[in-house]
Amino acid sequence: MDLGEKNMYAAAGLLFVATIVFLKFASRYLAPNSSKRLPPTVSTFPLIGGLIRFMKGPIIMVREEYAKLGGVFTLNLLHLRITFFVGPEVSGHFFKAPESDLSQQEVYQFNVPTFGPGVVFDVDYSVRQEQFRFFTEALRVNKLRSYVDQMVLEAEDYFSKWGERGTVDLKYELEHLIILTASRCLLGCEVRDKLFDDVSALFHDLDNGMRPISVIFPYLPIPAHKKRDRARLRISEIFSTIIKSRKSSLNSEDDMLQCFIDAKYKNGRATTEGEITGLLIAALFAGQHTSSITSTWVGAYLLKYRQYLSTALDEQKRLMKKYGDKVDHDILSEMDVLYRCIKEALRLHPPLVILLRQSHSVFTVKTREGAEYEIPKGHIVATAPAFANRLPHIFKDPDSYDPDRYLPGREEDKAAGAFSYISFGGGRHGCLGEPFAYLQIKAIWSHLLRNFEFDLVSPFPDIDWNAMVVGVKGEVMVKYKRRKLLVEE
Repeated sequence: MDLGEKNMYAAAGLLFVATIVFLKFASRYLAPNSSKRLPPTVSTFPLIGGLIRFMKGPIIMVREEYAKLGGVFTLNLLHLRITFFVGPEVSGHFFKAPESDLSQQEVYQFNVPTFGPGVVFDVDYSVRQEQFRFFTEALRVNKLRSYVDQMVLEAEDYFSKWGERGTVDLKYELEHLIILTASRCLLGCEVRDKLFDDVSALFHDLDNGMRPISVIFPYLPIPAHKKRDRARLRISEIFSTIIKSRKSSLNSEDDMLQCFIDAKYKNGRATTEGEITGLLIAALFAGQHTSSITSTWVGAYLLKYRQYLSTALDEQKRLMKKYGDKVDHDILSEMDVLYRCIKEALRLHPPLVILLRQSHSVFTVKTREGAEYEIPKGHIVATAPAFANRLPHIFKDPDSYDPDRYLPGREEDKAAGAFSYISFGGGRHGCLGEPFAYLQIKAIWSHLLRNFEFDLVSPFPDIDWNAMVVGVKGEVMVKYKRRKLLVEE
């Protein structure tokens, strides 16, 4: 072969490569019937590169890629394509899309071994909506009123066991109080009064069975999953006995268990023992971690920023002057300062740092910068409250704790529309337990503010990014001294 032939073949090869590149470009950017582009892709090593970055810290990855790629980008994670929406300008479709377009069921299948069969993410959408109706009915205002009375009694009883002064791990104490309160309000008096230690230990095994690896391989035969499955079986046996006993005795209690026993589907069918157990487990998982984590952050921030502690104390004094020592649903609802302190802790530390959906149709989004992207069918779509809640174009000094940012005239949580603040999600799948959580945390902290002085003696806590539900890392040691908050006449 002479030099001329070699050059001819080389030129032909280059032309072939150039043609392929052009066709790929044309199919992506110039295809008929679509003027949209696919989102930019996070640069990683092939195959497992995305997994490595994701496991090192998804919020760190989101922060870095948002700065480089903007509000919409795709991460290749093994065989998955996860497209992130960051900011209210692009997350509207995520929160408002119907289930036929963006669904929860596929992405949250890893919950099924814990919650059990036949509930929540193990049923089709129509059944799941009916089960969510059961939750809604169990959390109506008239039910919340009775729950608050139980919350207040639990807090009073728990803290009556503290001495006149001492040092405690606030995180540990609040975790235990929350599970006691949840047992009373959700699981029922039978568990709270007679079986608390047994059921609490079983829920601990269930909780420990929810590992990061569980999201990808929920049935992997590891020790944590085996203990989870044994605990789930035993909990089912315990609740089967309790449900049978209540039905036969015709006793009716003010708790979520009773609401689920009395619930009926639209076709008139009653809930089964297995469904009731699964729904109770789901309720406890949804509420326990969120409330204990947020209660701890609220305490840490109030003890660090004493000006907000002082304002919260003034509010308690005002309410005590008005109502005396009484605390009920309506009085808790008047605690606007405490509400803002809780809301700000949740902005900075939402326990669910990433929310997921599965895309079933092609749709387009437009970023704050004006770029339009086409999101393919089959992508997992994600939004990250832990990062979106700290965007500087929405929240002034976004990393600072400032409960006053929600006051009339500022209202930074509405600065960029409905989804500026997404600690509890929003839209079609907003958190049903949000009112319950606020009331529970208010009940705890109103009691603590009225009866104790505190000082934070350990360093301000870090975030535990390694947990499935992201919480507080390590101990939160506080010194306390019992005292009665004085009300000026």
